[in-house]
Amino acid sequence: MTAPSSQDLWVSTFLEAQAAELGAATNTLLAYGRDLKDFSDWLVRRKSGFAEADRDRIEGYLIDCDAQGLSRATRARRLSAIKQLYRFAFEEGWRDSNPAIQIKGPGRAKRLPKTLDVPEVDRLLAAARRTGRSDADRIRNTCLMELLYATGMRVTELVSLPVSSARGDPRMLLVLGKGGKERMVPLSPPAREALSGWLIVRDAAEEQTIKKGAQASRFLFPSRGKSGHLTRHRFFLLVKELAVEGGVSPQKVTPHTLRHAFATHLLANGADLRSIQTLLGHADVATTEIYTHVLDERLSELVLEHHPLAKDDTTDQG
Repeated sequence: MTAPSSQDLWVSTFLEAQAAELGAATNTLLAYGRDLKDFSDWLVRRKSGFAEADRDRIEGYLIDCDAQGLSRATRARRLSAIKQLYRFAFEEGWRDSNPAIQIKGPGRAKRLPKTLDVPEVDRLLAAARRTGRSDADRIRNTCLMELLYATGMRVTELVSLPVSSARGDPRMLLVLGKGGKERMVPLSPPAREALSGWLIVRDAAEEQTIKKGAQASRFLFPSRGKSGHLTRHRFFLLVKELAVEGGVSPQKVTPHTLRHAFATHLLANGADLRSIQTLLGHADVATTEIYTHVLDERLSELVLEHHPLAKDDTTDQG
C-alpha cells in the first residue's frame, strides 16, 4: 500500500483504522488526533514529515515537549500515539522500518486517584435531591448520582445510556464500555428506586415532546443538544454544583471521583479485585490494583489518627 501523500491523510487513515479494527472510543481517537497534529506541526516547522522522521527526530520532539514543561503523563501519551502511528505505517508498508519501536517513554507518575469517604458521598446524594430548577431536575439529578455511585460507570457510559436498558425495573444494567465492550453492573435498591422515579418523569416529558412533532429520544437522559443526551461537560458542572450545595470541596469532586469512591468503598467492604475489575470494565487487573494503594493510604491515616500508640503522649506516666 502506497503511503498517503499528506500528513493529514496519514492521521485520518490511521484513526479510521483504529475505529474500525479496534473499536477505539471517540475520546481516544480525539486524543490521538490532537497529539499527532502537534507532532505533525512540529515536523513541518523543521521541514520534515512522518515519512522521513527518524528516531533522533522523534526523540527531539519529546525533548522539546519536556522543555515546554508538559507533564510526564502528557509526554507519555504523545509518545504512545506516535508509536501506534508508526507501527500502523510499518504494517501497512508505508515505511520499511519503525523509527519509534525502541524509544522508551518517560513513564507515568504513580498518582493515587482522589476519592471521597462515605459521609461525603452521602452529602452529595442528599444535595442531588434538593438541587435543580424543578422537581423533574431534582429527580433526574438524584437518578444520575445514585446510578454513578451504585455502578462506578464512566461518565460517557452514564450519560449515553439507552432508555431501553432501564425498562422493567432491572436488577442489572447493560453498559457499553470502552472499545465497544459490554458488561453488566448491578443496581442497589436506592439506585433502582431513583431510576424508577426518573423514568416516570422522563416518559411524561417525552410524551409532550412527541405531541409537538419531535422524535422520541432513545436515551435515558435526553437533551435537545446535538448528541441527543446530557453531555459530559454539563454533568461535570452539575457535580460541582452538588459539591457546593453538599458542603464538599469542589476541588475534590468530579464525576470520576465518584467512580473511584465506588471502587474503594467496595474494596473496603471486602470485595475482591477481580470483581471490581469486572464492574469497572478494566481490561487489566493491574489498573484496578491502584485502589489497594488508596485503601492502604486511608487505613494508615486512620491508624495515625485514632490509635492511642500513634499519638504523642507527653504526660508523665511515673
